[in-house]
Amino acid sequence: MVEMFANAGGVSYLFHMTTPLFAMAMPGWPEMVFIFIICLLLFGAKKLPALARGIGQSIGEFKKAREEFEHGVSNSASSVESKEAVDKKPQNPA
Repeated sequence: MVEMFANAGGVSYLFHMTTPLFAMAMPGWPEMVFIFIICLLLFGAKKLPALARGIGQSIGEFKKAREEFEHGVSNSASSVESKEAVDKKPQNPA
């Protein structure tokens, strides 16, 4: 829940928003159609498939890099945890 403050005429008001802010910024179907038409006019029908293909490849590379990063972080965390477990073992005095 997000709280917002507004000041109108010297009186402060507190608004409680139950909808996340990122959800309000996402375009709906009419906006998507409008964006598609603008892209079609700017880039033309012949370049649009190549543009979409390039965007798709970029998204795929980004996801792959994110997964590799998450895998590296989880491996590092597990190696630190196992090292801490070895360090906490009681040592027998000889």
